[in-house]
Amino acid sequence: MKFLHTSDWHLGRQFHNVSLLEDQRYVLNQLIDYLENNPVDAVIVAGDVYDRSVPPTIAIELLDDVVSRICTELSIPMIVIPGNHDGAKRLGFAAKQMKNAGLHIISDFEQMMTPVVLSSPQAGEVAFYGMPYNDPEQVRHHYQTSVTTHDDAHQFLCEQIKAALNPSQRHVLISHCFVDGAMASESERPLSIGGSDRVNHEHFSSFDYVALGHLHQPQQKGEAHIRYSGSLMKYSFSEQHQKKGMTLVELNDAGFVSAQQIPLNAPHDMRIIEGELDDLLAQGKTDPHHHDYLLVRLQDKHAILDPMDKLRKVYPNVLHLEKPGMLIGVDQEMGRARLARGEMDMFRDFFLEAKQEALTEQQESAMADVIQSLKQAEQH
Repeated sequence: MKFLHTSDWHLGRQFHNVSLLEDQRYVLNQLIDYLENNPVDAVIVAGDVYDRSVPPTIAIELLDDVVSRICTELSIPMIVIPGNHDGAKRLGFAAKQMKNAGLHIISDFEQMMTPVVLSSPQAGEVAFYGMPYNDPEQVRHHYQTSVTTHDDAHQFLCEQIKAALNPSQRHVLISHCFVDGAMASESERPLSIGGSDRVNHEHFSSFDYVALGHLHQPQQKGEAHIRYSGSLMKYSFSEQHQKKGMTLVELNDAGFVSAQQIPLNAPHDMRIIEGELDDLLAQGKTDPHHHDYLLVRLQDKHAILDPMDKLRKVYPNVLHLEKPGMLIGVDQEMGRARLARGEMDMFRDFFLEAKQEALTEQQESAMADVIQSLKQAEQH
C-alpha cells in the first residue's frame, strides 16, 4: 500500500500582510498532478488544514476544490485531522455524510476510536487512526483522568488506541503534536509555555507508521517510521533552507517499508539576502529569482532615504527590511557628547541622501543648535 502523508497546509495564511493563497493553490495543483500520474491508496493531512479556526471564504473554496478533485475525480480517499490552528468542530462538520464520498475527517475522541480501514493486495487491511489535536485539559475533561502535560495526554490516548487494535491489520497513527527533540521553525505557534508541549516518541513506536503534523521541517524522530512530512510550502524566513514537499509512504503485510520525500515548489521562494544597498540593487537587476519573498538585511552604516522603495524596484516582493549595519560599532555606553556627534552624523547622511548635496557650514551649525536644544528640553 502507498499513501501520501502531508500536513500543515495553513490555507488562508498571510505573511507580512501578503496573501499566500495563490501560492498555496499552485502547490496543491502540483500535489494533484502527482496523484494523476502516480496513483496512491490515500492522502493524509495531519492537521493545520487552515491557518485559523475561522478561515476566510477563499480558503474554504480552495479546500472544497482540492477535496473534490482528489476524492471525486480521482476516487482517492482523504483522511484529515484538525491541528492547533483549526477549529475542530467547524472542520468536522458533516463528517459522517462526507465519509461516503471518501473524505474522512476525524475531529473528536469518539471518531478516533473508529479507524478508517483500507485494503491493498500488498499490505492487506490497514487501519488509519486519527488523533485530533488535543491539549491535557481536553483529555482530562473527556476521560475524567488526571493527565497534566501533552506527553501524559498522548501516552493516555495511545494506550486507548492500542487496546483496540486488531492484530490482523497494519496500523497507522495520525497525530498533530511536538515530538521531543524535533526541529522547530519560527512559523509554528507554540502549543504551551515552558516545554510542557513535548511528547515522547516512544508512545508511537508500536504503530507501523506515524504521520505527524505541526512541525514544518520534514524529519523523522526516534525511528524511521515516525515522521513529519513538513508543511507544503515555506511560511517563515527561518524555513528558507528547508526542502518542502510531501512524504510517499509504503507498507506491506509486515509493516513499514519506506518513506520518500516528494518535492513541491512554490512560485515564490522565501529568502534572506544581505549586503550594501548599491550591491543589492545591482544584483537584483540580473537575479533570475527576483520575485521571491525576501527579508533584506542592509549592511550600510549610513542613513538611507526610503531604502524599501529603492529595493522594490528590482525586488518587488521585499517583505521585511532590517538594518544591522547601522548598529555596527555603536557603543551602548557612549556619553552625551558622543551621542550628539552620532546624531549629527546621521543627519548629514540623511541630508545628503535627500538633497544630493552636503550640508553647508551654516546649515550644520543650525542643526547642532536644534539637537542641543532638544537635549536640554529632555533634561527638564
